[in-house]
Formats: sequence, C-alpha cells, structure tokens
Amino acid sequence: MSTIIVGLSDMQFSVDPVDVLVTYSLGSCIGVSAYDPQARVGGLIHCLLPSPGEAPDGEKKNPFKFVTTGVPAMVRSLLEAGASQNRLIFMGAGGANIRSKYHVPIGAENAEALRGVLAYNNVRLAAEEFGGTIPRTMFLHLDTGRVVVRTMGVPHDLE
Repeated sequence: MSTIIVGLSDMQFSVDPVDVLVTYSLGSCIGVSAYDPQARVGGLIHCLLPSPGEAPDGEKKNPFKFVTTGVPAMVRSLLEAGASQNRLIFMGAGGANIRSKYHVPIGAENAEALRGVLAYNNVRLAAEEFGGTIPRTMFLHLDTGRVVVRTMGVPHDLE
C-alpha cells in the first residue's frame, strides 16, 4: 500500500489500485472524493473555501483552494486519466462548525457550494458527513473506492 497525502488546498489522483489517498484536518474545509469503479481511477481534494469570490487575485491562482473551481478541476483530471464522468461516485466529509474570529459558517457554506456544483452537473453525493465541531481525516482506497473517515482517532466507512 502506498499513501498519497493531499494537503490543504490540494488535489491528488491515482490510477494505481495499491494507493490510498488521504487528507488530514478537515475542520471547516471539505474533502471530496470521486471514484470510477470500472477504471479504478480516483481523486481526493481538500478545499478551504466555497468560491474565489472576493479573494485577492494571487489566491485565485490555485483552483483547488475553492469548491466551485477545485471540484470541476479534479473531475477534468480524472477524465484525462481514463475515468468516465457518468461512473464517478462522489463522497464528501468535513465542513465542521469551527469557531473563528469572523463567526462565518464556512463549513456549512463549503458543503452547500459542493452540493450546488454537483447539482449543476446532475450529480449527487453517494455519501456525506458534514457539520459538527470536530475535525476529520478522509481516506480513499483506490482498490475498491472505499472511503474511510476518521474522527477523534476512530475510523468508520462513509456510506
């Protein structure tokens, strides 16, 4: 097994069934996995904010930082790697209500932005775990498409 780490505002994908993609510390951020079970191609993204909106131009250069630009960019990468859009299975986790000095519900806004992007493309999440107040870690196993979420050290399948 080979572990590929997905950092903050990052996306990774793989076509190797021995790989496991993992992203840590999903507080108000969200993790989104997309997996094609026939091609065995999958990706995982760690998005910080819902959309570029009022972000400074320098920050807009990284599409993976934002849900509305990052998820479509991930899908394009998966299609180029051999996935089929109509077979992709999407799952999401994170979006916790983490206190910030701005008192903005970024976690809920991230989850809503994801649902909007997917709905625009007539896609729904196969499974999700958003909200709460505790950070999560998310794993995507490329051999099966299994998504595991670990919260407070306790792993469970996202179904």
